[in-house]
Amino acid sequence: MSRFWIDKISSLKPYVPGEQPTSETLIKLNTNEHALPPADAVLTAVCNISGECLRRYPDPAAVRLRSAIAATESVSPEQVFVGNGSDEVLAHLWFAFLKGRRAQTLDTTYGFYPVWAGAYDADLTEVPVLDDFSVDLDALKNSDAAVVLANPNAPTGRALKRDDIASLVDSNSDRLVVVDEAYFGFGAESSVPLVADHDNLIVTRSLSKSHALAGMRVGYAIAQADLIEGLNRVKDSFNSYPLDAVAQAAATAAIEDRQWLKQASQSVCNIRDAMGAGLEAIGFEVLPSHGNFIFTQHKSLPGKQIFDALRAQDILVRRWDKQRIQNWLRISVGTMSQAERLLVVMREIVSAETG
Repeated sequence: MSRFWIDKISSLKPYVPGEQPTSETLIKLNTNEHALPPADAVLTAVCNISGECLRRYPDPAAVRLRSAIAATESVSPEQVFVGNGSDEVLAHLWFAFLKGRRAQTLDTTYGFYPVWAGAYDADLTEVPVLDDFSVDLDALKNSDAAVVLANPNAPTGRALKRDDIASLVDSNSDRLVVVDEAYFGFGAESSVPLVADHDNLIVTRSLSKSHALAGMRVGYAIAQADLIEGLNRVKDSFNSYPLDAVAQAAATAAIEDRQWLKQASQSVCNIRDAMGAGLEAIGFEVLPSHGNFIFTQHKSLPGKQIFDALRAQDILVRRWDKQRIQNWLRISVGTMSQAERLLVVMREIVSAETG
């Protein structure tokens, strides 16, 4: 602890990201990167970046990228905000709309929400999910605190239908609802169509999962223009150039290649279903997932034991020590060959421990 820290810094509890190992042989299924490489158009866009483009500052308004997102989502560019990953977008959102205010989220969800709440002095309530890990909508509606909701949720993979989100947004027009769609593209209904008629809704997204651009750090928000203006005010008081020229070009090409998104997402869903079926066949409970991962526990073996056994076989997945989910594993969808290897190793682990 430095003597120059302000008091706030010593009390912060930073988010701990998933491990990023450097091993060439390890099968990495712990941080939900896309199983496939990005679209060829993305790589072409990156290769076509000129020295002159790098010499100059990037477009601070990211007009071309915002226009591509707007065209794809049938909104206006004024309803789109872009940032350095959806984490930055969400951080600006907490500062702009939730700082010092009351908010609620789920007790089993993305671990960064409590970190932002602490950083920006929000009074955060964690609403318990139901026994099957589904969202208790009635509990959220019973409070007038702003709602921050991952949909699909992580780490569970469960998703609410658009009508459910609409009922939440409609239940109190003075309550801000933030729908974090980081796992957009793998089967869940998007809430973006609700934005047109709701000035209390913000939808955020990441290109890390859906478009295989985790290494580029691009995210965005869609909302009515006055909310977007609030985000722009925060951005321009922090960093007017959050997206570099390469990221803007790559993200624009990714957004415009709708065919790649459709085909790649279907491929991930197919592998996800095969993984889930294979795990169920050897005694695992698998939650229904609308993300590029599955959430699973064995009916008799402890999660830590399975996690360690997988790691010993060069397969890395994600688990938490939190009591409610300590026996559950979140397993990212990899390639089909990686899924097959995972299932082979899982069968060996289960057979060795259960006879």
